[in-house]
Amino acid sequence: MIKFGKVVVTGGAGFIGSHFIDYLVENNVVDEVIVIDNLSSGSINNIKHHVETKKVELVVADLKQFDQVWVSKFRDAEAVIHLAANPEVRVSAIEPRIHFNENVVATFNVLEASRLNDVAIHFFASSSTVYGDAKVIPTPETYPLEPISVYGASKAACEVLYHSYHKLYGFSVAIARYANIIGPRSSHGVIIDFINKLRKDSSKLEILGDGTQRKSYLYIRDAVEASFAILKLAKEVKGYHVYNVGNEDWIAVKDIADIVVEEMGLRNVQYIFKPVTPDGRGWPGDVKLMLLDISKIKKLGWRPSFTSAQAVRSTVKEILGKKG
Repeated sequence: MIKFGKVVVTGGAGFIGSHFIDYLVENNVVDEVIVIDNLSSGSINNIKHHVETKKVELVVADLKQFDQVWVSKFRDAEAVIHLAANPEVRVSAIEPRIHFNENVVATFNVLEASRLNDVAIHFFASSSTVYGDAKVIPTPETYPLEPISVYGASKAACEVLYHSYHKLYGFSVAIARYANIIGPRSSHGVIIDFINKLRKDSSKLEILGDGTQRKSYLYIRDAVEASFAILKLAKEVKGYHVYNVGNEDWIAVKDIADIVVEEMGLRNVQYIFKPVTPDGRGWPGDVKLMLLDISKIKKLGWRPSFTSAQAVRSTVKEILGKKG
């Protein structure tokens, strides 16, 4: 397996980030790992065991502030894995400035820290939301970027920044356009929302939208393995590499609710649908249908091990603390 020297991981204490750290450490593919995280949505508990064994250094810092303390950590780094972002898509419709600052400003600062310290290899966690309401499903990487949310727009803006730094400064860039990534340690999203609501009142479940929204869900282990495959490519072949990272199928929101209810051992739960648009979306900017074309990344030898439904069920079990 290919090996890296020093690697900086932003957002490394978060959901995806902490699983990425697990992969890097457990597979011994890096010599040194620096995590930079402001712990706004991540938790030190996610990577505590790695920090205590001195396999990972944690720097608590805010990427929105261009501070020499965290910027200096980029010195002598071979690669940057940029995962830090505000993941709440719904927030962008209410407080768009949050996503501009947390996603665009922070990404610009990461790029500048990389430029000043001559970091050559880059991984960026983008999103399927950059496509908006795609008219081609499954959606290929060549589809135009037409986001319908500020979150999606912020991710598209970051991609453009990465492309510019690739052209101007020779960065080798790997971009993953993620579907919905789920698994243990996740702190937001439809599964967490359903479980929390049912714990408060097991007789009914409020569902944002009309329940027919259909999207692709990918288990976190599959997502990390796909991401590392793209990062590996950026090390081996200098360039600008963009890949969809998702599943080969999708699942409706109502079917997710059925799985959660079943795994919680509940019966006769009343579903209360709350669409906010005539076509049944859950919030302004919600993409109704999302399925990515993953034929490109499959050519790298990767493919998902779980279907969307299997990923959902496994995630529900793990969050509930069930075995098997």
